[in-house]
Amino acid sequence: MNQSFKSAGGGADFDARDFRNALGSFATGVTVVTTVARDGKNVGLTCNSFSSVSLSPPLILWSLSLHSPSLHAFLQAPFFAVNVLGADQLALSQRFSTSLANKFEGIEFTAGEEGVPLLGGALCHLECRNETRHYSGDHVIFIGHVLRYAYRDGAPLVFWGGRYLQLDGS
Repeated sequence: MNQSFKSAGGGADFDARDFRNALGSFATGVTVVTTVARDGKNVGLTCNSFSSVSLSPPLILWSLSLHSPSLHAFLQAPFFAVNVLGADQLALSQRFSTSLANKFEGIEFTAGEEGVPLLGGALCHLECRNETRHYSGDHVIFIGHVLRYAYRDGAPLVFWGGRYLQLDGS
């Protein structure tokens, strides 16, 4: 084993950037989480901290930084949607990872039954009730109760080691 272990105790020698690089060893799918703010404005952001929690009841989770400009909207929203992106949606992922004023302008989306934006072409849509929030460290973990879902076949967009990848199916 050619790895040297580093302290993650949070002291002066803790390197948050290096820790983030270590976490980048885990490949993830890419999602865009969307909601509608109290003022009626659509809000969305790219997220790869998404995971299933339970099948019965159907629960998922995702997390958001306490410093995110979108935090307030998601804390107040009763519903949100997780849109799982396909391999051909790299530009959409990049768009929703920016601080553009209107990320939805010029893109295809529809409103789900709860009014939350569902992005066109996504591999999967999960419409969720904002069930529970847990504050942990510098993030809020959102637990969503899935109310309805839809999915299609296709290759996912993947993020690993700080970059996007495409699966070849093998």
